[in-house]
Amino acid sequence: MAKEVPIAEKSLLTPEEAAAYFNIGVNKIRMMTDSPSCPYVLWSGSRRLIKRKMFEEYLYKQYSI
Repeated sequence: MAKEVPIAEKSLLTPEEAAAYFNIGVNKIRMMTDSPSCPYVLWSGSRRLIKRKMFEEYLYKQYSI
């Protein structure tokens, strides 16, 4: 049986995991990661993954989103 890794230990998060971890709506995260030049998103085919540490650093520098 596969062991589930806690969100805080994952490098890449799904939009749903990122929404839960950062307390931001899923739709807001999807909107923020729609840009092709977004530095904290990784596309695996059509699957969107959020680079947790980069996204966290980005959020700490922002006044509002």
